[in-house]
Amino acid sequence: MPRSFLAFAPLLFVLLWSTGFIGTKGAALNADPFAYLTLRFAIAAALMAVLTLATRSAWPTRVQGWRAAVTGLLLHAGYLGGVTYAIWLHLPAGISSVMVGLQPLLTALLSWPLVGERVTARQWAGLMLGFLGVLLIVLGRGSAGGAYPAGALLATVFALGCTTAGTLYQRRYGAGMPLLSGTATQYTASALVMGGMMLMHGGAYLNWTPQFIFSLTWLVLVLSVGAILLLMVLIREMPAARVGSLFYLVPPFVVVEAYLLYGERLTLLAVLGLGLSVAGVALSAWRGKSEQDVRQAG
Repeated sequence: MPRSFLAFAPLLFVLLWSTGFIGTKGAALNADPFAYLTLRFAIAAALMAVLTLATRSAWPTRVQGWRAAVTGLLLHAGYLGGVTYAIWLHLPAGISSVMVGLQPLLTALLSWPLVGERVTARQWAGLMLGFLGVLLIVLGRGSAGGAYPAGALLATVFALGCTTAGTLYQRRYGAGMPLLSGTATQYTASALVMGGMMLMHGGAYLNWTPQFIFSLTWLVLVLSVGAILLLMVLIREMPAARVGSLFYLVPPFVVVEAYLLYGERLTLLAVLGLGLSVAGVALSAWRGKSEQDVRQAG
């Protein structure tokens, strides 16, 4: 992977990933959440399979296939299922992004015992600074008036646990997985599970409004294909804690996008939080010359 692309890839990923919360709101308000996700994952799986055949890429072995399925159930079915269900229950997209934005702390906390990646004191400082920025963004958004649904909050916590576990699992077991066919396997497993959830939920309605069609198209092509492939590359090329730290940038971007698209006002406290999140990610992801020399020597 070219170093010039890897230098730009993290910011591109954050930009793409942040639009997922805005797009999910447009989709979830026009469809049963599990019906929408079943359709999204099925289309994405088909596209990845076509790309695999067109590029004559390798297909995963049986072991790789099972591991890809586990990754998919965590990163796609679990994470997106929880977030989409929470937004369907009318939890604001910005709040859901802030809650799952706690993922970097959990990833850093678990990355050493699970995948053997040491987190330095400077990286911990950056992660905590980013966490403080996220808290300020929450406070800066002000009260939404009334308590949020308990089910929506629990669904977001579930999504947080799934995306953390999925990142660590992919980092430990997914290094040799073929990128295109492995991602197709992930989506296939996720579509099957979401289809079962749709039947259990008792709803299969899809309102084909212009908003839903645009949201679905954007989420499939830009998020489920572009952003997910980019995430798999970042997880393979970067330590888990550094990949996790990028998610601190997502809530600030969601807040800005909500302001531009829906006119939500940014308070001074939220602007300060955005600045702290950016600084925290930069501090956590930056490596000094000595660290780079150690990495190259290894």
